[in-house]
Amino acid sequence: MAGDLKPVITEVRAREVLDSRGLPTVEAEVVLSTGQIGSAIVPAGASRGKGEAKEKRDRDQSRWEGEGVLTAVAAVEREIAPILKGIPADPKIVDSAMLELDGTPDKNRLGANAILAVSLATARAAAIASRMPLFLYISHLIGQSSLSIPTPMVNIISGGHHASWRLDVQDYLVIPYGAQSLREALDWVGRIYHGVRRRLSAQGHPTLLADEGGFSFPAKSNEEPLSLLTDVIQEVGLTPLRDVALGIDVAASHFFLNSRYRWRLEGEEFTSRELAEILFNWLERYPIISVEDGMAEDDLEGWDVLSKSLRRKAQLIGDDLFVTNPTRIKWAAEKNFANAVLIKPNQAGTLTETLQAHEVCREVGYNAVVSARSGDTEDTFIADLAVGLGVGQIKIGSIARSERTAKYNRLLRLEEQLSGAARYAGALPFRVFARLPTDQEGSVS
Repeated sequence: MAGDLKPVITEVRAREVLDSRGLPTVEAEVVLSTGQIGSAIVPAGASRGKGEAKEKRDRDQSRWEGEGVLTAVAAVEREIAPILKGIPADPKIVDSAMLELDGTPDKNRLGANAILAVSLATARAAAIASRMPLFLYISHLIGQSSLSIPTPMVNIISGGHHASWRLDVQDYLVIPYGAQSLREALDWVGRIYHGVRRRLSAQGHPTLLADEGGFSFPAKSNEEPLSLLTDVIQEVGLTPLRDVALGIDVAASHFFLNSRYRWRLEGEEFTSRELAEILFNWLERYPIISVEDGMAEDDLEGWDVLSKSLRRKAQLIGDDLFVTNPTRIKWAAEKNFANAVLIKPNQAGTLTETLQAHEVCREVGYNAVVSARSGDTEDTFIADLAVGLGVGQIKIGSIARSERTAKYNRLLRLEEQLSGAARYAGALPFRVFARLPTDQEGSVS
C-alpha cells in the first residue's frame, strides 16, 4: 500500500438515514488525519438467522414505530468515536477495538448496525488514503491475487417475508451462467424479467414489486413460479441449463414449527424427509442448480438428509445455517452439510469477521456467495467486496429498485475498468454441479 505510515482516525460521526423499506438505519463517517473521509450505510434483513449479530433499535413507539436507530447512532458518537480517535485506520485494529468495547458475543450492547457502519466506513477511508479502489484494498487485506466479476443470482419472483407470504418459498432466481460477460448476463436477465412482467400482466396478475424488486403474484402453488420461469426463459430465446439456470431460496426456517414444515399457500405439512423429496423432484423437473436454506437452521437431521441427496447435484447454500460465522462454517463442513455459504457483512457485524468467514469457505472448499439484504441501501460496498474477494457469485436482488441497481451498476463499471484483469465468473462456481444421468443419482434415502 502507498506509504509506510497509516493515517490515524481523527473523528467518527453517525446519523440516522433510511433504508429501502422506509425504515431507519445507521450511516457512519470516519475522518482521517490525512483529510480523507470514508462513509458507509448498513442494511437490515427481514429474514434473519438466530445466530446473526444483533442490531440495535430504539423501541421507542413514539417515532418510526419503535424502529429508530438513535441509540445505535449514540453508541457510535459517545462510545465508539472516543476509543478510535488517534488509532491507525486499519480495519483489523479498529474492529478489534470495537469488539472489545462491546464485550458481547453477538454485539447486542452497542449494536451490530453501529459497529458495522464504522467498520465499513474505516475500510473505505483507508482505501482512499491508500489511493486504491475499494475492491483492490480488500484484495490486499486478504492477500488475494485474482479478481473476478461475480455471476449474479437475480431475484425474479419473491415470496416469504419479502412479499407478504404470497408464496412460502422466499426467492426464485435466475442465474445467467452461460453469458460471456456481466453486461451480457444482465441483458439476458432483463429479457426474462420483462418477459415475466408481460406474462403476469397478460394473465391479469399485478406486477407490483416485493422488497428485493422481484414480482409478487397470487400463485396457485409454490411450484408454479418454477414452471413460469422455465417457460419464459425459452420464450425469450434462451436455453435452460446452457444459458440460464434457476436458483431458489427456500428460507425453510421461517415455516418450520414443532419439527414440521408448514406451507400456508397449499395448506400442507411435511417432514424433513418429505420436503427433501419435494426439492429433489423439483431439481429433476426444472433447471435448478442452486438451493438456499432448503432446511431450517435448527433441523440438523433435515440438513443431513438434504445434503446426502443433493450436494453432488446442486449448490446447497446455507444462510441461516451459517450466519457468516467462521465457527459455524467449520462445524457444518465437518458434518458435510451444504456446500456453499452466503456471506452477509451485517450478519457478522464487522468487515474483519466477514473476511474470516470467507477464508474458512476457501479452507473447507465451499462456494462463497456475497449477498445483500432485503432492507438495503444505496451503498455499493458489497459489489467491491465480491470483486475483491474473487468470489464467483453475488446475490443482490432483482434488477429493479435503485438500491439494487446501484450495485449492479457498480459491477458494470468495474467490469469495464478491469477489462482483461478480471473475468466474468460465469459457470465457474457451478462446474461441479453438471447434471448426471438419473441412474447415477439416488433419490432421497
